[in-house]
Amino acid sequence: MAKAAFFDMDLTLLRVNSGSRWVKYLRRRGEMGLPMLVRSGFWLLQYRLSLLNMEAVAAFLAADMAGDSEAEMRDKVGNFYRTEIRHTISPVARDALEEHRGQGDSIVLLTSATPYVAEPLASELSIPHVLCTRLTVENGQFSGQVVPPACYGTGKVHHAERFADEHGIDLAQSSFYTDSYSDLPMLERVGRPVAVNPDRRLSRHARRHGWPILRW
Repeated sequence: MAKAAFFDMDLTLLRVNSGSRWVKYLRRRGEMGLPMLVRSGFWLLQYRLSLLNMEAVAAFLAADMAGDSEAEMRDKVGNFYRTEIRHTISPVARDALEEHRGQGDSIVLLTSATPYVAEPLASELSIPHVLCTRLTVENGQFSGQVVPPACYGTGKVHHAERFADEHGIDLAQSSFYTDSYSDLPMLERVGRPVAVNPDRRLSRHARRHGWPILRW
């Protein structure tokens, strides 16, 4: 069977957290009020502590977007990507991608983000496969729902296993690169887990289990 290299996005391929950058971007544009700013800050803190209930957060945000135009969202996030994210791609991550391409691995972006930021990044890095959190769209407008499950925690395993089944991938021979302890289910699912710029809990876990720890 073939093997794959799965890459997380924030603080892995990117040197920043795109979620916190997005909050600051909306705040500068006057599109986020104080209550939502406080709520977003709390979510980001929970994410850093690997305590975030992503299904609940995704459901809340999707409901808040009900009726909005998907095309307008793509345009807004496209501008956000070009001005705030593109220049934060790690050069070392680019090298890792090329190494896996040279080995004939399938390259997969596996992220909890939505496609509106994940797909521009994948295009930039010539990553052919994007597994991410997707929102339902009807007649060009967001319906207010998330396509289950959100691509976070065990949800990443769900999407990766489906991808593996569809593409003849042996996960036991595959790699996963990530910074976050919240990705532990997926790290334990592949044969080659790699901690990149790991948070404190993942760093401890990786050292205990002898996993590679990289600084990108």
